[in-house]
Amino acid sequence: MNISPIQSRANGNRKDFTIMKDITLELLAYCRANEWAGYDPYDALNSRMFKALPFLDFKLARLGLTQGVKRCPINLRPLLLVTKTPNSKGIALFLSSITKLSKIGLVDGDKDIGAMADMLLTLRSPDERYSCWGYNFDWQSRFVLVPKGIPNIICSTFAANALLDAYEQSRKSQWLDAAVSAADFILTVLFRREGSSKAFFNYTPLGRSEIHNANLFGAALLCRISLLTGRKVFLEPALDAARYSVGKQHDDGSWDYGESRSQRWIDNFHTGFNLVALRQIKQHAGTAEFDLAIHRGLEFYKDHFFLEDGAPRYFHDATYPIDIHSVAQSIITLAEFKNLAEGNIPLAHFVLNWGLRNMWDTRGFFYFQKLPHYTVRIPFMRWSQAWMLMALSTLLEAQYNSSKQSR
Repeated sequence: MNISPIQSRANGNRKDFTIMKDITLELLAYCRANEWAGYDPYDALNSRMFKALPFLDFKLARLGLTQGVKRCPINLRPLLLVTKTPNSKGIALFLSSITKLSKIGLVDGDKDIGAMADMLLTLRSPDERYSCWGYNFDWQSRFVLVPKGIPNIICSTFAANALLDAYEQSRKSQWLDAAVSAADFILTVLFRREGSSKAFFNYTPLGRSEIHNANLFGAALLCRISLLTGRKVFLEPALDAARYSVGKQHDDGSWDYGESRSQRWIDNFHTGFNLVALRQIKQHAGTAEFDLAIHRGLEFYKDHFFLEDGAPRYFHDATYPIDIHSVAQSIITLAEFKNLAEGNIPLAHFVLNWGLRNMWDTRGFFYFQKLPHYTVRIPFMRWSQAWMLMALSTLLEAQYNSSKQSR
């Protein structure tokens, strides 16, 4: 469908709402037609060709292949015999999105919600005591190889939150049980205390890491589980971990991605993750303790990550590559904080307008990245489509709820 993108920073009028609904339904149809599976920026090590050459199975080769395939503007995955597979975090994002769209009456999500919640249960990390989730590919970082399926806090929190979203609509106890089990995993396996004033959640069970969005996502889930189940054992560790990340916020309101020497960068979507997680902690724990950090962080976010035409910058001090992740998380962050400033929803529309003009394909999907001289048009499923469906559903839900309140 050819569209006329939203042309102004309007407050989400009826025309804007109709355009968003049309785009959302087209994107949903594309994802459903592909059975929610696809390529991922980091899935190069799923290459059957690479696996057939065991002499290349060493750190530098794995890192080089992963980064080379990720950065290539041409999709090399079919040539490397990488297959399209479902990703647990992607399925979680789809599930949470469909529950939102079902609540506002845009889709009849009952069938999809049950099927996707059950799919998440089948994608759990095998041979683990707790319900927990990892990526569907081996992932080579600068420091460690994380094998396929090894649980991590990001996949586990997104999966657990999606199951809770589904549970709140359908009240199936197995979905709640799996989410609580994920919280037990995060508290028992990933939580770490160092002295009397330092507490945080590790990214994986494989080593120590101080990554703020991972830490805050873990804390937010534990606060939600504590509120839902009445299990107070989750609350104190969660708040202590949140205090650690808030204590690492810079005076200007920003956060580094992490605390190791190689993680000292400040980017759009991880900053947005931190802010949304703090909002969830505030909501679920019933605390105003982190309000100042939220206000400072949101001001920094709005002041540093948006160009005049609505393009979301990748870094606070550099624009490119403009990533679809930044488009999506910008919309989500601004929609989540719609009541904090009158301009947040208009700015979210402005970012969406830019995304539709520059990164939407009329075949029903969003592109990966835009650089100064070319656009990477690969339609990644988790990284691009799942996140943009979440962004659209979050903005639609925010506007729907606002219109109900104003009646």
